[in-house]
Amino acid sequence: MVIIRNLEKKELEFLKDMLYESIYIPENIKNKEELLNSPSIKKYYKDWGKEGDTALIAIDKNNQAVGAVWYRLFDESNKGYGFVNNRTPELGIAVTKEARGLGIGTLLMKKIIQQAKEDGYKSLSLSVDPKNTSAVHIYRKLDFVDYCIAGTSITMIYLGSKSEKTK
Repeated sequence: MVIIRNLEKKELEFLKDMLYESIYIPENIKNKEELLNSPSIKKYYKDWGKEGDTALIAIDKNNQAVGAVWYRLFDESNKGYGFVNNRTPELGIAVTKEARGLGIGTLLMKKIIQQAKEDGYKSLSLSVDPKNTSAVHIYRKLDFVDYCIAGTSITMIYLGSKSEKTK
């Protein structure tokens, strides 16, 4: 059994750990702290808790954090890797190595999509390495579609589920 709840401020370090797990690590950067403190990554957690920041955490039956999903708004002057526009939050997700393959990532994604709708967002975006075929498959199954190729990543966007569009 897994419980999904809002991330608490005291759990920001876990969010940073999950951010680290979620990104492609360049060959020239070996140090976790160096990567997390680079300007292109730090923007994903610096001053966490501002308007538009939302994060959910997955807690297992042993009361251990096993995954997180989050989104944050960026703008033209401070774009994230999956930037689409300043009205579309950029999403990130990671699950601990021990908890992968158990459906926790899919559950987190469904919950954050619902939260985004409740928060009034009409779309969500994310950036994914096309070599991460299992993640790409899950995102497409959840109705994310390719938006563009940016560098070595695919930017994908969620505009509502197919079943919502047929109503």
